[in-house]
Amino acid sequence: MTAMTPPARTQPDLSYLLDHTSHVLRTRMAAALAEIGLTARMHCVLVHALEGERTQSELAGIGDMDKTTMVVTVDALEKAGLAERRPSSTDRRACIIAVTEKGARTAEHSQRIVDSVHGQALDALPDSDRETFLRLLDHLATGHLSTPSPAPARRARQHSG
Repeated sequence: MTAMTPPARTQPDLSYLLDHTSHVLRTRMAAALAEIGLTARMHCVLVHALEGERTQSELAGIGDMDKTTMVVTVDALEKAGLAERRPSSTDRRACIIAVTEKGARTAEHSQRIVDSVHGQALDALPDSDRETFLRLLDHLATGHLSTPSPAPARRARQHSG
């Protein structure tokens, strides 16, 4: 069999670079937060629930979580005594996530951990490049790459016979 030549790359593999660094950052964050019994999702819910009265649905949107994942996350926060579900003051059908005093202290601690993990990653860059890197990454995240493409429609399976 003849060896085939792969097509020539005309651009750096941005998907790999972003995916790989994001994966490594997430695993480091998960390990650091696990030391205090939190997940990144739990941290996200605590921090954003402290910003104001937010419903479970609003927090799920902020944290990019589906409904089931959000329920499991809030269940874990309640079990740990870090947050509780309460009726909304503006919509009796809605439930807000209220952070307990213990949860607020934990959020403060977890934010220091998150900042440390991010700081370590940024410290790996030369000082002169950090601000430019963050500015450009923010430009992509809030500009061209701010909105995912819609998921492609699924095609019905074709059955033979």
